[in-house]
Amino acid sequence: MGMGAAALVLGGLLTGPVPVSAAAPAGADGGRQVAPAGADGGRQVAPAGADGGRQVALADGREIYLDCRGRGSPTVVLESGIHDSSDTWTQTRAEPPASAEPAVLPGLARTTRVCAYDRPGTIRYTAEPSLTTRSSPAPMPRTLPGLVADLDELLTTAGEKGPYLLVGHSFGGMITRLYAQTHPDKTAGLVFVDAFAPPIRKDTGAHWPAYARLVNRPGVALEDRPGFETIDIDGAIDAVEGAPRLPAVPMAVMSKTVPFATVPGTPPALMAAVEAAWPRVQDSLVALAPRTPHVLATGSDHYIQLREPDLTIATIGLLADRIRSARPAHGAGPGAAPLAGF
Repeated sequence: MGMGAAALVLGGLLTGPVPVSAAAPAGADGGRQVAPAGADGGRQVAPAGADGGRQVALADGREIYLDCRGRGSPTVVLESGIHDSSDTWTQTRAEPPASAEPAVLPGLARTTRVCAYDRPGTIRYTAEPSLTTRSSPAPMPRTLPGLVADLDELLTTAGEKGPYLLVGHSFGGMITRLYAQTHPDKTAGLVFVDAFAPPIRKDTGAHWPAYARLVNRPGVALEDRPGFETIDIDGAIDAVEGAPRLPAVPMAVMSKTVPFATVPGTPPALMAAVEAAWPRVQDSLVALAPRTPHVLATGSDHYIQLREPDLTIATIGLLADRIRSARPAHGAGPGAAPLAGF
């Protein structure tokens, strides 16, 4: 297992060295890179519903890298934070007592179908971090409705059947949330992994414009590369606030307990405002549905899926079990007697 180079950013991009898991072989449950094919630079594309990594062609001619593994339902869709490729679901940097292996995606694939993908302009956490070449570039900044449209077309074209259990980390929680609001029939449940939410705009007060700029432009070398992912943050909040209500589906929230890592030169007053607002942001997510579990990842920073992959797998697994148990059992009827109790 090699060590990735450090990449610094605030609240949506990985900070510090990341153990890069050895690549899994192609096959039933292994991700695989799709090799170039032919003199024209075209790519080999796996058939719909296949296991492993593949490029999926969208109607506008762009290709999106999608890695799906495992069997079963509900299909889990893993959405990374801003600037992050799908690598944050296939790598770990856990420390005892958390289990370092498996990472979240291969761990979930042991019990159900699970998919992750590279949004255009996101960072690959390889030995030398770089912008993904596995997905075609897209004009920046992106809009939240545009990201949701990409996700829906990607899953539909790839033949991945819903309804989906949507898991969003950081700003990825905004993508999964708007997806659920606009595609309720395709949504089975939601897990928010230390996710961004609309109240952050109000709760950071006068610091909001600086924070929104910092999320998009964190001060790292890769942000100067053409095609680096940026998103209309204010427009995204407006889109969520103006969309229909979330469907009545099971939800869970996971939250960090360690402060955000920051790049050198980040104003302390800005980060103090963000840290003060973050618990209220997390509480707003818990309040979206009754009896929503709130898991505090003690000792974990923003990247809970990397720090505590076992806890992340268990929380997603809980939601998957709740979704399965909510389906009508054969022969069950509404007249079952309640359990006796006090």
